[in-house]
Amino acid sequence: MADRLYTSSETDEILSVLRFETKLEKGVLARIAFTFSLVEAGNEVPTSKSFSGGEMKRPTFIGSDETFIRTLIAFVHGNSAISEDDFFSNRSIIKDHIDNGSRILEKMFIECGRDADLLIKRLIDKVEFSGRRELLGHGLSVFIGKTLLQKNDLIIELNNTRKYANSHLAIMGKPGVGKTQFLLKILTDIRVQSNYQTNFIYFDYKGDVVDNERFLEIAKVQSYRLLQGGNNLPINPFILSAYDEQTINVSAREKAESFASINSKLGVVQKGALTEAIRAAYAKRSGSNTPYPDFQDVLEIEVAMYEEESKKDDSLIEVLRDLSDFDLFWKHGDEIPPIDRLTNRTLLIDIHAMPVLKELVAYLVIERLYKEMAALPDSPVEEGHRTIRTILVIDEAHNYLGQKNIFLQRIIREGRSKGIVVFFASQSPNDYQQKFFNFQELLEFAYIFQCEGVSASSIQDILGCSNKTAKDLQTEIARLEPWQIISRSQEKTDEFVKFTAEAFYRNY
Repeated sequence: MADRLYTSSETDEILSVLRFETKLEKGVLARIAFTFSLVEAGNEVPTSKSFSGGEMKRPTFIGSDETFIRTLIAFVHGNSAISEDDFFSNRSIIKDHIDNGSRILEKMFIECGRDADLLIKRLIDKVEFSGRRELLGHGLSVFIGKTLLQKNDLIIELNNTRKYANSHLAIMGKPGVGKTQFLLKILTDIRVQSNYQTNFIYFDYKGDVVDNERFLEIAKVQSYRLLQGGNNLPINPFILSAYDEQTINVSAREKAESFASINSKLGVVQKGALTEAIRAAYAKRSGSNTPYPDFQDVLEIEVAMYEEESKKDDSLIEVLRDLSDFDLFWKHGDEIPPIDRLTNRTLLIDIHAMPVLKELVAYLVIERLYKEMAALPDSPVEEGHRTIRTILVIDEAHNYLGQKNIFLQRIIREGRSKGIVVFFASQSPNDYQQKFFNFQELLEFAYIFQCEGVSASSIQDILGCSNKTAKDLQTEIARLEPWQIISRSQEKTDEFVKFTAEAFYRNY
């Protein structure tokens, strides 16, 4: 019976770096690596043929868990009669999984920007047992403020399916009335109450949230400052669930429609040219370990097509060149691999410094989120409370609501069962009156700060009140003091409630 094995030199180097960065012992890291490899590679784990690394003693790795580890290996490898040599030696299943799993850990470490704290959080995020971990975020009761006269506490049970049809939320008001602080307070409460299992993706349109270090720290947010000398978004909008011809063709057409919905200068001919270029870009990467293109691939193919047809550069080439040159998204050759899942990340995407393409960047991330959402199982429900997995937060939403973003519409319509929620922050209830999509009827929670020029019909739609009440509220909404809100009442006897909003800075 072997009492030790020797890892590969690559594994020894990886574990040494991780030990220094995380302060975890090599034996602990080796067990984590073994576990991830057992889950991801299973009985197809590659055989390790290198023994020039560090020593791993049997008691250090096995401890008192030999029966448990043998049972795991037997189940995964389909062999209940594992020999001693196959169990723990230089040619054992355990060694193969340690060496393979160490490479998985290294990849995760790189994806986390070589930040040990982010790696630990990522490891925690990976630990999911049949949805039980998700239930940590199932009960969300958020204190939002006190009524103006009685000073009664107002609490919303954001994901109570017995009370509310969905958890979508909108905050409306002119600049400087407190709506951003109100939004940050709600988001931080959700993060803390869910034990950081409910995530969010926040599009910071003005750049005022990314500098709020206290919020980023308490809510545990990873921020990306686009076009400000930082890293690009480690997101590839071209990643698909499958790479068959039909899936690629549908995705290529959807991308072309996305571009056209943002840029009115793109006509039918240009949409067709972009669809063709995207298909060709997938073909270029077909059969590789990364069978998805980047914007540089698409640009090069489109430019070649234009040159072949002696066409001059136009708005399509301009958009593709900006996407490529600005280095906004993940591209081939980047050290950090693209994010595999958006729904288990909390990100703030600061787009305020971008002179163009703000809406298109948001559109492409929203599309990616929807595709991932569609493949998720239904979110767990316990005692009438549905777990919220991820919140899509769109600041300055009036810049987006007028666009025919089919993926945003689908998230709003279909996200409830998947635990995907949308929060909007905009300047007026009027922003939600769009002829092509009824946002108002799908907003369960709506909070109106001081606004001017609000139509009675939009107030009526947002609050569900009578036309007379809506007309009376037009003047009152225009005269609200900072931090004062009018919203739908939780009491069936009242058409609306007026209260003073809570702020992030007062609570954290």
